[in-house]
Amino acid sequence: MNLHALRIFTEVASRGSVTRAAEALLLTQPAVTAQVRRLEVEIGLTLLTPQGRGVQLTEAGELLARHAQRLFAMEKEIEQRLQALKEGTSGRLRVAATNLPANLLLPVWLARFKREHPGIQLELVTGNSREVYERLLTFEADLALVAGGWEAEGVLREVLFEDELWFIVPVDHEYAGRQVPLADMMKEPFLLREEGSSTRQMLISLCIANNVEPPPVGLQFYGMNESIRSVISGYGAMLVPSLAARGFVERGDVALVHVEGVKLNWPISLCQRKADPLSPAAARFVARIKQLFASNKKIL
Repeated sequence: MNLHALRIFTEVASRGSVTRAAEALLLTQPAVTAQVRRLEVEIGLTLLTPQGRGVQLTEAGELLARHAQRLFAMEKEIEQRLQALKEGTSGRLRVAATNLPANLLLPVWLARFKREHPGIQLELVTGNSREVYERLLTFEADLALVAGGWEAEGVLREVLFEDELWFIVPVDHEYAGRQVPLADMMKEPFLLREEGSSTRQMLISLCIANNVEPPPVGLQFYGMNESIRSVISGYGAMLVPSLAARGFVERGDVALVHVEGVKLNWPISLCQRKADPLSPAAARFVARIKQLFASNKKIL
């Protein structure tokens, strides 16, 4: 069916006049009449009959007009939805994140973004650095936020800010608040994250670089909060981002240990696939985060 002719017929049907339809479409009256006649020939049915100065729909015309109006309303809705996707005001945004940003940063950032863009469906999944990179590279996530992490082929990393890594122990530990050599600190049983965790990799790399034996594994946890709770309960040492530990240190729940000659920075990075442009929704979210940092507003 000729959609151009159908559109013209629908205009005539809604206005009840070939003349008024021609004026609305900026066409001549003969051109409108010719398109309606063409449509009638194509379907083999009469659609309009004269009625005074206007036209009246036949039974076939009423049926066709009713369905055509729904068709063109659906077309308009499709165009509007596609435009919203293009502008990044609707659609889906899947974010993968490591433990620290997933627990301390993204809940606030995503809530703000959702208030500003209610039409975007947001999904957040959490994992260690290896798992997050894998989700990003297998297209299970549109964007990733990684604390620490290492370079991964195919991943473009942009550092948002630098955190620090702290050594913490129970408040009654003999090293609490003291400065000790790295070799002594590494004799303590450590609470370690699972394989694939950036903090675990950083601790091992630190030992290798300083020719020190890695610490004995006291307990292994999947989550950071669980590990910190064990230190609070009086067991083990831990290497932890300051963002995660600061509140516990300030309240006196755990104590810092100053390790001689060791200062570890901990980057928080936005990550995307190198060969794949961000979706409009992801680009809008990234722009909002950067705007937040540029305005020096509180990030938490």
